[in-house]
Amino acid sequence: MANANRPAGLSPVMYLNGAKWNGGGRVYCIPDTDDTNAYAVGDPVVLAGSADANGIPTITLATAGAGNPVLGPLVSPAGASLYGAPYGVPADTPVVIPATKSRSYYVLVCDDPNVIFEIQEDSLGANLAADDVGTNVNLVAGANNGYVSGWMLDSSSKGAGATIQTKLLQLSQTPPNAIGQYAKWLVLINNHVYRGGTAGL
Repeated sequence: MANANRPAGLSPVMYLNGAKWNGGGRVYCIPDTDDTNAYAVGDPVVLAGSADANGIPTITLATAGAGNPVLGPLVSPAGASLYGAPYGVPADTPVVIPATKSRSYYVLVCDDPNVIFEIQEDSLGANLAADDVGTNVNLVAGANNGYVSGWMLDSSSKGAGATIQTKLLQLSQTPPNAIGQYAKWLVLINNHVYRGGTAGL
C-alpha cells in the first residue's frame, strides 16, 4: 500500500532515552506585531530575540534550510494567557493562529532537544532510503491544511553538514508506513537553538 500524503509538521513521539513524550512544552509568546506568519500545530519556530513585558520569550516561524536553527514545534496554540496564570484554553483560541493578529498568542512549544519527532518527507527529487539513516536532512516549509502544519523533510537536502536542521534516526514503525514516497521518519532536531548540531554520517 502506498504511503498517504498527509504532512503534519514535527510531531513529538518520544525522548531519546526511549521514554514516551509526556505532552509537555514551555510557554512562548507570538507577539501581536507578527502580522506575517500563520501558525499551526507542528510548525517549527525559533526565538525572535525578545520577550513580552513579563519576560516570556517571543518566537517566530523558523526558516527552512541549513544554517537556520530550530527551537521546536508548536504543540498547542493555547498556553498561559499571562505569565503565572494557570494553563488553559482562552475562549478565542483558534485552531490555526492567523497571520494578521489583534493580540499576542501564548503557545506551548516542545523545545527539549532530546525529543524525537515524526515527520513526513516531501519526496521531491528523490525518496529517502534505508542507507540515509544517520544523515542530516533539512526541513521544507509547507502551508497548513487549516488544522495542522504542512512542513516536511526536504528529501533532496540530505547531507553531513552539522548545521543541517534534523538528524534522520529511523523509519517510523507505524503500519502501513514504508520506505518510499511520502514516508514518515523519526528525527531529532540537529541544529537546535539550545544545542549545537553534529555532522551526519
